[in-house]
Amino acid sequence: MSANFRFIRNSRSLTKTQKVAFAGAATLGAAAIAVSAAVPGEAHTAVSADAATAAAPVAMSSQPAKTVQASVTDQLAGDSVKIQAIAAKKQAAAHEKAAVAKKAAAERKAEAAHHAEQTASRSAQRPRMQTVAVSTSYGNNLNGWIRQSLDIMKQHNIPGSYNGLHRNIMRESSGNPMAINGWDINARNGIPSKGLLQVIDPTFNTYHVAGTSKNIYDPVANITAAANYAAHRYGSIDNVNSAY
Repeated sequence: MSANFRFIRNSRSLTKTQKVAFAGAATLGAAAIAVSAAVPGEAHTAVSADAATAAAPVAMSSQPAKTVQASVTDQLAGDSVKIQAIAAKKQAAAHEKAAVAKKAAAERKAEAAHHAEQTASRSAQRPRMQTVAVSTSYGNNLNGWIRQSLDIMKQHNIPGSYNGLHRNIMRESSGNPMAINGWDINARNGIPSKGLLQVIDPTFNTYHVAGTSKNIYDPVANITAAANYAAHRYGSIDNVNSAY
């Protein structure tokens, strides 16, 4: 028995995989010998090359996939930056608009305050004029004085007529609003009769009608106060035909 057979005999039993491998190798070897015998040398070389090429595993590179993925990632990142930039620009524009509106409101408020201050200043500098009621419907004469007094008397329910007033005025002062009696008992007592209807100061002050002058020589105030006194004492100035 040869040494090879002795090695196999003494070695461990071959596994099923090893047996299949040896069988495949033997088959491939036989096939190679058969092809080599049947095909010329040049064809043998070509077939061997083709077989080697077919048997060689195809190496698939992952580089193109990686490149596409990187390109898509870069594009998405670029779009995100653009969106953020647009949002930041819109926010900045909104802040600027709000700031402009706030500034305009502050300027309007300051202008209004300045205008009010100037108005108040002009009002303070303007001399205060006493308001005097002037009516253009009454003449500055006896006729106008009587008519104005009658209108005031009507407002205060003081009786009297134009004729009653006119008659007593002509008897007492002849229509002179500055007339003054310096010789009767009132004059001797220091309170002379004054004005169109010759009333003394105490009587004028007591029966003075609101809205008329405080000056006893004022024609309308004198007539109205005298008519008010006559109404309380005689019922109406129309009932007075002599000194009263």
